[in-house]
Amino acid sequence: MSSFWNIWIWVLTLGSLVGCFLLLRWCLNDHTGVKEGESMGHSFDGIEELNNPLPKWWSTFFLCTIVWAFGYLSLYGLGGWGGLLGWKSSNQGILSLAESKAKTVASLAEGSAFLVQYDREMAQADAKYGPIFAAYAARSIEDLATDEQALKVGQRIFIQNCSQCHGSDAHGTTGFPNLADKDWLYGGSPATIKESIMNGRKSSGMMAWLGALGGEQGVKEVAAYVISLSGRSVDPELAKAGQGKFALCAGCHGTEGKGNIALGAPNLTDNIWLYGGSKRVIEESIRNGRAGVMPAWKDILGEEKVHLVSAYVYSLSQD
Repeated sequence: MSSFWNIWIWVLTLGSLVGCFLLLRWCLNDHTGVKEGESMGHSFDGIEELNNPLPKWWSTFFLCTIVWAFGYLSLYGLGGWGGLLGWKSSNQGILSLAESKAKTVASLAEGSAFLVQYDREMAQADAKYGPIFAAYAARSIEDLATDEQALKVGQRIFIQNCSQCHGSDAHGTTGFPNLADKDWLYGGSPATIKESIMNGRKSSGMMAWLGALGGEQGVKEVAAYVISLSGRSVDPELAKAGQGKFALCAGCHGTEGKGNIALGAPNLTDNIWLYGGSKRVIEESIRNGRAGVMPAWKDILGEEKVHLVSAYVYSLSQD
């Protein structure tokens, strides 16, 4: 840390603490010119303001927090000073997750205690629960999908890591697939689900078709045809014009619009929509394109936990 930032932190931190103390001290003195307990001459709605001091319990606790702050800084340091205990973060100076993991591996190999608390807790958890996850991993996903206890574990891992996008009930939301139905972009077999979670998915992407379709009219025509594929009512003239232009889309979605799991191209005939099925949203998808990315979880959860999550996700579509 440079001298400038070291001084900056010292001035801001200590200045704030001293300022709080001086403010508290000033507020404890009577600067009103009115005797304590007497009226301040203000009243509203029958309530009269009296010159009462701050509550003793409040001002005492305020002072205690200031004293505690000085004590904490004295023990653990401030800025570039390490404090009386000489404490420092075990990951101090590390700038990336890769560096952090490398340091952890090196410390474990050396038998060093120089590990962050998270690493220690993970090591303890692996020692305790590792054999349990290994036993689950030795069973097939189909078998685990019928094991109530295994599904509870898989559901808990799912909620902790996947629910932010797919929802706690796995029903998804706009742009994030519903995992509880039987509609799959890349296929719903146990092996495919596990592959999706392990390695993530980065769709080939749907390009923006505004220019290729000749402008807004072309977008409206193709949108009308796409909507008609799922049995909804549209302007027949627009849909007929859009059918011919849909040939540009058939490379991914197929000539009948039933999609292609190899590319992750959705089925357009089932009235299930990832980004929404309104006329406006479908036109927006055609006009501007779409690109979805799901991160890989193999390095975060590990294969054994992914195996359990896969079983849980697979079970959702089997009901």
